[in-house]
Amino acid sequence: MISIKSAREIDLMRATCQLAAQTLEYIAPFVKVGVTTEEINSLCHEFIVARGAYPSPLNYHGFPRSVCTSLNEVICHGIPSKSDVIKDGDILNIDVTTYLNKFHGDTNKTFLVGKVSDEVKKLVDVTYLCMREAIKTVRPGGHIGDIGAIIQEIAHSHGYSVVEDYCGHGIGREFHEAPQVVHVGKAGTGPEMKPGMTFTIEPMINLGAKEGKVLKDGWTVVTRDKKWSAQFEHTILVTSNGHEILTLRKEELI
Repeated sequence: MISIKSAREIDLMRATCQLAAQTLEYIAPFVKVGVTTEEINSLCHEFIVARGAYPSPLNYHGFPRSVCTSLNEVICHGIPSKSDVIKDGDILNIDVTTYLNKFHGDTNKTFLVGKVSDEVKKLVDVTYLCMREAIKTVRPGGHIGDIGAIIQEIAHSHGYSVVEDYCGHGIGREFHEAPQVVHVGKAGTGPEMKPGMTFTIEPMINLGAKEGKVLKDGWTVVTRDKKWSAQFEHTILVTSNGHEILTLRKEELI
């Protein structure tokens, strides 16, 4: 059952989503050489809790930290650690989900650290483009398959692969709701988009093959070929005449 939010629920979604966005804005200056992902986690946790919210990932099905930090070849669900020290040339995805007033807001961003190679910069830029263009397909009467179709088209045109084992999702009172928002597909297929629907679009794009594997910690997903992966995510509301990006950050122009 796909949840259609009321006007009041949408206002509450805006609040939690803006807190998630503000958390990414806050943490940006700390993403630099020599900082550990555990430090990133602690700073995000303190920022969220100080504003009367809770970090949704913490203890979610046993996840041990407050944010996900995915470095380089990590596709998603990286666990912050004291041993993961950010180095020059790294890329780091920070995935933030906040729980405020009984609603979740979910967003992530891939940060460039120092002198990143041109090859990797292009991957990150194209991944953002995939998300941005997918968001533009969101409108009443559209279909969830429209999202995956445009992501797949753009990524493949640049020689990249699209991760298929993990996808976007409905969000609201629950962290993960219907529908699943896969990042490959065929336009005009899947559930119809209707005003009041809220879901994430979060493409994971790989330099190499699409396949990943879960490490022994039970969470961290890395590319099988060890080539690097990038991701961006926003929570989107379907409006009466289009869409609203609920987790839009001040620095963004979409």
